[in-house]
Amino acid sequence: MKQVTIYTDGACSGNPGPGGWGAILQYGEHRKELSGGERNTTNNRMELTGVIRALQTLTEPCVVELYSDSKYVIDALEKGWAKSWRAKGWVKGDKKPALNPDLWETLLELCEVHQVRTHWVKGHSTNPFNNRCDQLAVSEWQKLK
Repeated sequence: MKQVTIYTDGACSGNPGPGGWGAILQYGEHRKELSGGERNTTNNRMELTGVIRALQTLTEPCVVELYSDSKYVIDALEKGWAKSWRAKGWVKGDKKPALNPDLWETLLELCEVHQVRTHWVKGHSTNPFNNRCDQLAVSEWQKLK
């Protein structure tokens, strides 16, 4: 299987408010940037959307090294929370509804196609790829303001 590195970030002006997401996909010497936005959304929805859109771009099953500054995304995948929410009908351990089940369902389906290894990176720090994803995400929500 091909190994792809993906960096993603989401941003929102207000929460909810206009939001954007950015992603960078790297395969060997190839690099592709993606971005998009929504007029009325949340930061967490944009974080999830960035990951989903990046994975949807892949045309075959891949080993994916996923880098994100979103503890929401990384922890829910790495610690199995999202799978648990799905198994319980999108209810969390505290009996409250899990947020964004539509996006989590899509992401979990994509994680069944690809071997996704998650990595948390500190946001707004020294990682140039995370910083570029942030620039992409912010520029998208700024277009919608």
